[in-house]
Amino acid sequence: MSKTSVEKTSKKSRLSSNAYRETLAGYGFLLPNFLGFAIFTVVPVAVSLFMAFTYWNIFSKPVWIGLDNFRSLLWFRHDSGHIVANDPFFWQYLYNTVFFMMGIPLGMAGSLILAMMLNQKIKGVVFFRTIYFLPSVSAGVALLILWKYIYNSEVGLLNQVFRTIGTFIYHYKPLALLFTILCAAVFGIIVIGCIAAVIGFFNWVSEKLKLFWPDSLYKTLVVISSVAVYMIIARYGLSFYHTLNGFMMDPPDWLGKVEWAKPSLMFMGIWGGIGGFNAILYLAALQGVPRSLYEAAEMDGASGWKKFWSVTWPMISPTTFYILIMGVIGGMQGGFMAAKVMTGGGPVGSTTTLEYYLYNTAFQNFNMGYASAISWFIFVVVFILTMITWKAGGKLVSYD
Repeated sequence: MSKTSVEKTSKKSRLSSNAYRETLAGYGFLLPNFLGFAIFTVVPVAVSLFMAFTYWNIFSKPVWIGLDNFRSLLWFRHDSGHIVANDPFFWQYLYNTVFFMMGIPLGMAGSLILAMMLNQKIKGVVFFRTIYFLPSVSAGVALLILWKYIYNSEVGLLNQVFRTIGTFIYHYKPLALLFTILCAAVFGIIVIGCIAAVIGFFNWVSEKLKLFWPDSLYKTLVVISSVAVYMIIARYGLSFYHTLNGFMMDPPDWLGKVEWAKPSLMFMGIWGGIGGFNAILYLAALQGVPRSLYEAAEMDGASGWKKFWSVTWPMISPTTFYILIMGVIGGMQGGFMAAKVMTGGGPVGSTTTLEYYLYNTAFQNFNMGYASAISWFIFVVVFILTMITWKAGGKLVSYD
């Protein structure tokens, strides 16, 4: 063998040895993270899947019962000629969870509106961005306790404000009438805005599906809806006056009444999240929209509303898609902390979510097998909803 061949072989050997050592070093750096993931994620998930098919109360050995946990959780039975759920609490708490998830689009809309306001070039905009983001970095339990006192029916700030304003306004009939008209007008504007947003959304979806509407149809539908809303308000004006009077003079027990508990927690959640990370994501997306697109739309004579649907909304659709998916995932797995701190799941279980039910089943009733079945139900539902959202959203999202 020549000297040159020996040198090449030696060089290849050294390179191979160096690559082997670098590979080992890479695996060495990955090993701690891999072990942590395996020990604290993979193993618990596998154990929970096994436990979902067992009865285990911690104090005894697990007993294999097959699908009995899922039958108790999801199945129905005949009772006195009626079909009733094996676990009626589960279905009630599933309804509560879905009800709270109705706040996701409201929160997204609020975050987008706030982001558009904070995207303006005004003096002190950095200060306003900081102020609106502060609730997101505040301690969660501290905020929940604060809101619990705000919602207190006797000494809470909210009810005291309502009583004070109500006593002053409804002491004078002309002022009460003016206040009622103003509230009715604001209520009508909110309803019309929601209707306009829904119609606009369907218009945008139709355009994506190549089902184009006439240009005048959107405005016609909004005008008809506006007239209908205010006709209904006028028709029930007297009832609106008495309802508003009773509400202001005797505000409800926000956390103690079934009909008010869920909306109260939903409003608190929207308030806390409207200026948080979703607003930051929307703000970044808005700042990434090329100014040239707006200039081209203005040259075509597009109004502000048309520019939003034709330029802004398509350009920020990937961000909206991401926020929606994360909201669905978080919504199915959320609600525990607020219910635990503020209502204890009440009144009458009206604020208990699946996550809170899972906690109570596992750590208060010590039925780990049944709790595992609940957790796997949540996982399957989240997976299905995510896939549906992904499939539907993939056709509507624009990445241009």
